[in-house]
Amino acid sequence: MRFLALLLPLLVTLSSAAQTALRYPETRKADHADTYHGVTVADPYRWLEQDIRQSADVREWVEAQNRVTFGYLQSLPGRKAIQERLTKLWDHEKYSVPARKGGRYFFRKNDGLQNQSVLYVSDALPGTPRVLIDPNSWSKEGTVSLGNYSASEDGRYLAYSVAEKGSDWSTLRVMEIESGKVLVDELKWVKFSGPSWTHDSEGFFYSRFPEPQPGAAYQALNRNQKVYYHRLGTPQSEDVVVHYDPGHPEYRYSSRVSDDGRYLVITTWVTTHPRYRVLYRDLRKPYAMLQPLAGNFDHEYDFVANEGPLFYFLTDLDAPRRRLIAIDTRSPEQEQWKEIIPQSADALQSVSRVGDRLILTYLEDARSRVKVFSLDGRQTGEVQLATLGRVSGFDGRPGHSETFYSFESFTVPPAIYRHDVATGKSTLLFRAEVGFDPRQYEVRQVFYSSKDGTRVPMFIAHRRGIRLNGNNPTLLYGYGGFNIAQRPSFSVSRLVWMEMGGVFALANLRGGGEYGAEWHEAGTKLKKQNVFDDFIAAAEWLIANRYTRPQKLAIQGGSNGGLLVGAVMTQRPDLFGAALPAVGVMDMLRFQRFTAGAAWVDDYGSSDNPEEFRALYAYSPYHNLKKGTAYPPTLVTTADYDDRVVPGHSFKFAAALQEAHAGFAPVLIRIASSAGHGAGKPTRMQIEQVTDQYAFLAAHLRMKVR
Repeated sequence: MRFLALLLPLLVTLSSAAQTALRYPETRKADHADTYHGVTVADPYRWLEQDIRQSADVREWVEAQNRVTFGYLQSLPGRKAIQERLTKLWDHEKYSVPARKGGRYFFRKNDGLQNQSVLYVSDALPGTPRVLIDPNSWSKEGTVSLGNYSASEDGRYLAYSVAEKGSDWSTLRVMEIESGKVLVDELKWVKFSGPSWTHDSEGFFYSRFPEPQPGAAYQALNRNQKVYYHRLGTPQSEDVVVHYDPGHPEYRYSSRVSDDGRYLVITTWVTTHPRYRVLYRDLRKPYAMLQPLAGNFDHEYDFVANEGPLFYFLTDLDAPRRRLIAIDTRSPEQEQWKEIIPQSADALQSVSRVGDRLILTYLEDARSRVKVFSLDGRQTGEVQLATLGRVSGFDGRPGHSETFYSFESFTVPPAIYRHDVATGKSTLLFRAEVGFDPRQYEVRQVFYSSKDGTRVPMFIAHRRGIRLNGNNPTLLYGYGGFNIAQRPSFSVSRLVWMEMGGVFALANLRGGGEYGAEWHEAGTKLKKQNVFDDFIAAAEWLIANRYTRPQKLAIQGGSNGGLLVGAVMTQRPDLFGAALPAVGVMDMLRFQRFTAGAAWVDDYGSSDNPEEFRALYAYSPYHNLKKGTAYPPTLVTTADYDDRVVPGHSFKFAAALQEAHAGFAPVLIRIASSAGHGAGKPTRMQIEQVTDQYAFLAAHLRMKVR
């Protein structure tokens, strides 16, 4: 009750604070325009695309915006109480799903408020683990993080990646596991790649890009990635190029050594759409060439495991909800491919091999379901889950009988289980202890109709006993893209939102992966407006069913979800009481010109295409702000080291929004320093950002304390 009582002053001071017009920094406009297929498009804030590290003008603009934003946020009543409650609930032990390799178990653990989780190793579980890598010792500010890691087959070495300030760029290093000694190996300019060891433990395969030109690392397109082999103890300059197609600098590569150590499997991809080409090589033959095995960028072929020359693939070939097939390398012709597990009514998300079993994770209306099969495709069991929620994990090896997984839901903190495939029994290893009573909350799933009649699912979570009187502060979250499914998951920040009296709603929009390829493609390119229509329909359903009303309804999304929020707030500014677009893709005519943006054209289309340009221009948030419109209170968030969605997107959108906006509602941008797109963000930064977002929402949704 103390937490709620501290929010009471908010009601007293809100009226005058909300009705005082903010003085935004003056943003210089340039007379710049581009012509796309005969259409002239103004871009007066093009100069804000420049890298903050290279432009004093952009740096000054960021500092000026942050002075206004942080000055406003720090003055909000209730902010301190929100931060204290977030910090208290955040302070609990957190474990990752363990991985077993080389006779050892590896897992990450955070004691509660550590900026970065620590990597532990143990000879047994349960056992006596020891600290292997503590990233908190790498940086006083906690802005250097541990990324991918992989142990050698004999358990002697660990290859791991280090990233700074949230950047996607990482450096690979190697450690002796027993002694903790860090070796001389240092491999730079790695992005979207992890190490895969050969079974002699003498080296590993990985992918990297060329060193960028000076000053271009955080802006330039990522091109000319190559697959390399690194032998321990040698400099990076001596790494051998294993595969590269010089005629296609846009190609990306992932490499994996099969569990039996015999084969190297290289998967080539171009965009984020799962359309692959798969090559393989017999590592027992030193002069063997890479051989084509599956695909020509037509379908998904996700390598699962092999049984000698028989390779298992998860594919959407003739199966939009995916199925499992087997390809025999001795007769690889497509007419010889064998279906092992056919497509089902639910979307197949992942397949792993553990011992002599295959574990398949499905989505049934966006809720996880786990089934167990024999290698020949007979179902032998199902992993029982406590309630609707999400699972992750189930990694394994042919010689193992155990695997590990995590289960969580909106009001169920993550729990880690060991699963024995021989007995079908799951045993609890760890459950997060969070200071709240889950019985005080309820979760339900509803289905609503979008603009074109499509049936869309949505999860709703809140305190028990709320009244459906249209007066509940509600936070609607969405993503809707890149075949990524939004599943029920636990979040301390969302729990605090519900403690504050808020309703949390998660809409499973088209463009995601909830129902397979058809659901995904229904929200891409010329059909992207379907995603926005689904989100708007979710808001209207919440209002029609008296959960809330426009003045009490906030919307939130990050990355592609930031685009979502930007698009719907420009299309329906009347429908929302507040907006939280985070690290969003806001300029849909130029996204493909920066870092990883060229890989997104399969989802978005490209302004280089006349028809796709018209669709993009019609909803691009930056281009659809209309002067004299009263937009909802908006807090844009981004970070200076974001090299996934470069911060220029948010900079330009915020500048245009402040110019166009009419009325007293604040439209602000919060720019984090020494942070990136989200991965590796220190705990303290996460808490600070959520605190600011919720204090902002509490002020403008006029949250009442019951």
